[in-house]
Amino acid sequence: MDAASADRILGSHKLEVAWPNEPLLGGYYGEEEMEVINKTVRDSFDPTRGFGFICKEIEDFEAALAEYCGTNDCVTVNGAGTGLDMTLMCLDLRPEDEVIVPSINFKAALLAVIGQKAKLVLCEADPQTLCADVADVARKITPRTRAIMVTHMNGYSAPMDQYQEIAAANPHPEFGPAKVIGDVARCMGGMYKGKRNTAGVWMSVLSFHTQKLMTTLGEGGAVTVDDPDLAVRLRSLRQFGWSDGRWGSNYKLTKVQAAVGLVQLRKLDQMIEERRAVAAARNEMLADIPELTLPYEPETVKHTYYLYTLLVPEDWAGAKRDQLMRMLWDDYQVSSVVANPPCHSTIPFIGEYTQGQELPASELLAKRLFCVPIHPCMSQNDNEYICAAVSKAVERIRSGDTTYLEAGEAEATRAITGRAG
Repeated sequence: MDAASADRILGSHKLEVAWPNEPLLGGYYGEEEMEVINKTVRDSFDPTRGFGFICKEIEDFEAALAEYCGTNDCVTVNGAGTGLDMTLMCLDLRPEDEVIVPSINFKAALLAVIGQKAKLVLCEADPQTLCADVADVARKITPRTRAIMVTHMNGYSAPMDQYQEIAAANPHPEFGPAKVIGDVARCMGGMYKGKRNTAGVWMSVLSFHTQKLMTTLGEGGAVTVDDPDLAVRLRSLRQFGWSDGRWGSNYKLTKVQAAVGLVQLRKLDQMIEERRAVAAARNEMLADIPELTLPYEPETVKHTYYLYTLLVPEDWAGAKRDQLMRMLWDDYQVSSVVANPPCHSTIPFIGEYTQGQELPASELLAKRLFCVPIHPCMSQNDNEYICAAVSKAVERIRSGDTTYLEAGEAEATRAITGRAG
């Protein structure tokens, strides 16, 4: 988008929606969801049926999820954070056991490791994909590594086969190769080498939180699994140990959530394609801005564009990136977010558990990245306006505009505390 086009759009367009940096409803609902909610609630008035707890709606939803994800089974739970906890519970971790997790991440994955009292080993993020850097995972793995927990960041399907190869080449002396776990909260429906990013993975965790690609009334999640014994363990964990007599608690999804989840699942691919169409148009409009690195999508990956991630050049890292974000908001009402800054240096609780671990590449990468709003319902008008605002703001900074430069530190604080779950 050239300067004249940006000026024309900014002069003639207005945002139709005050888009949050990460929209609070990631997909969309319609009459079909309302009908199934009403029907399920009314049917539950019957005292012989009630609202669950493990019922046909949940079983049908789990079967549909497993088929969609290319796995043998899928166990629904009340949230993705719970799912991450449960995957690690299935490993019966000891304090000396290590779990590798990237620090550029939402905090849930790292907290799950801390919660199981294992050693949290941080790895760098790949600057092209934002996923766990394969080379750094290979450097960080040791004979004590029990798991590699990989987040498919912002819609990009991570190369799970490469982590599995690293694990196979460096087995634990007692338990064998480390288990590779996928956090698919931002990438459900994503593809890698022609298959779902959940296929062939030991366990993957899905999220149906309100901001995610599909949602079950605001909260919810699931764990995909191939091993039937592990599926029994997961179901035992979510229902007070009923399946195998071990410890368990109450981690269940509800009947009404499962019923509406079936409807949302049928819409998921369409919602992703609509999101991808917005991203494709945006890629074209921003392609000629030399200061911006656009989202990476090789032929082997089908990106879901949960977030639309941009990188500024290294010499803009920090203050100039912050200036750009402040300018977008104050002058054009376009929100943005840093998704995500390294957890070990921005969340004190996690920092305490990872003292002495340094990730210089991730620290630099976090000072370069920012995300602007994207949504399957975003109009062409709003997409053009957002692109014009980004183009104009970059042009102004390129030309030496320092209007917000001294506010950089405050802006950085605001950016890091923005929503990105």
